[in-house]
Amino acid sequence: MATKRKANRSQAQHANEPISNRGEHGEGNYRASREYNEATRRFVKSGRVEDAAQQAAPESKDEAAELEAAERTGRERARGEDPVDPVPAAPARRSGGRAR
Repeated sequence: MATKRKANRSQAQHANEPISNRGEHGEGNYRASREYNEATRRFVKSGRVEDAAQQAAPESKDEAAELEAAERTGRERARGEDPVDPVPAAPARRSGGRAR
């Protein structure tokens, strides 16, 4: 019984560690994906989304214009190659599943 309690305590401590300390990272980090998705579901169910959206809204027309310009810049960079990145982007995949 003591061994089981020790294992449960160890799991609880492990769950509270930052993900970066668990030796898991990168695009294949399924645990981080599950944790993020679950936290997102809890947040949406909490009913606080509208409040958060209102708090995040720009406070002035100048701030709104600045945010729109930053978004436009980000979208432009996403469309093509990054002039600073020496590695070219991978070619787009067809929407049929496997690349041909």
